[in-house]
Amino acid sequence: MNGAALRGALHRRLLDGAVDPATLGPAGLRDHLVALAAEEAPLLAVDETRAVVAALVAEVGGFGALEPLLADPTVTEVMVNGPDRVYVERRGRIERVPCRIDAPAIVRIAERVVAPLGLRLDRSSPMVDARLADGSRLHAVLPPLAVDGPCLTIRRFGRERLPLSAFAVDAAVATLLDALVRAGWNIVVAGATGSGKTTCAAALARAFDPAERVVTIEETAELRLDQPHVVRLEARPANAEGAGEVAIRALVRAALRMRPDRIVVGEVRGAEALDMLQACNTGHDGSLSTVHANGPLDALARLETLALMAEVALPLAAVRAQVASAIDAVVHVARGRDGRREVTAIAEVASGRTLGARMLVERVDGRLRFGEPPRRPARRAGRSPREVWRTCARSSSV
Repeated sequence: MNGAALRGALHRRLLDGAVDPATLGPAGLRDHLVALAAEEAPLLAVDETRAVVAALVAEVGGFGALEPLLADPTVTEVMVNGPDRVYVERRGRIERVPCRIDAPAIVRIAERVVAPLGLRLDRSSPMVDARLADGSRLHAVLPPLAVDGPCLTIRRFGRERLPLSAFAVDAAVATLLDALVRAGWNIVVAGATGSGKTTCAAALARAFDPAERVVTIEETAELRLDQPHVVRLEARPANAEGAGEVAIRALVRAALRMRPDRIVVGEVRGAEALDMLQACNTGHDGSLSTVHANGPLDALARLETLALMAEVALPLAAVRAQVASAIDAVVHVARGRDGRREVTAIAEVASGRTLGARMLVERVDGRLRFGEPPRRPARRAGRSPREVWRTCARSSSV
């Protein structure tokens, strides 16, 4: 009996056996398969038997052909564009990798993840978001929405907490950002998908006082903060019956009843923008949030638009006043062609007939340069942001 025949025999015995592989766990499943392999092919080479067992463990209890990619610590995202078309992101660069995976295997992987969560994935509900046990995020799209076959995207989040220096900022700019967070400024981190918004927000949160109570709110829990007193809230989609949905907006309102010192909204993308702005305007200063935008001004305009989606009869002028009062600064991050993520601007929100932005720091010709000094005061006791900016600007110009 060769390896292919052994694999088929073991697969049939798993299907016909009285033991449910899902109850064994990876280690138990491996031991069970080793015992079955000894019965089916006792004379097969040890290395070939191990390879067959490892492949079956990955297929039955893991991610099949994707398992080696997810085991690679340098891979931050796995993108399956259909059968046998697999790409990965390594160090910010996307590259195609050889991987044999058919359409049924892609669907099985997605179903294996969403089934314990009570989510549904089939032709009537062909798109789903889910979180893996290690915190990674999975997104799946099936035909007929995916024309060329089922698509799967798995974004992984490293266990290592990156400092602000990972975003190409020098000591002076890092000191300024640290001071703005400690001063209680409400800061929005803006950028495109994959630019590192969440990672940058986590780096900024390092400036929180360890004694503070922090409540994080996310659609899919990604933030990992170093603070000891953190409450993590995660939105919940509707189950297969269409019930049980808990939106981010409800969690923002719930967080206000949890006595937070700081509120961190992982990503604002809907009507929860209005609740977030109101929270910042009612004493919950020092909050952080992220938003998709191409720059500081675009971030403010997007917050206006999202707040108007709350179906509250507020005129644009009132919403604009809320944004100008609630948000103190926008930190914009971007990813260059070389894959490096960097802070491209730190802008203070300037109010008026239209929302404006004063560039405190801006990247010009690849280098961060100090622009205008801030005018807003600190929301908490401590050094004035203007004083810190001047000190940092002087040290940066030396």
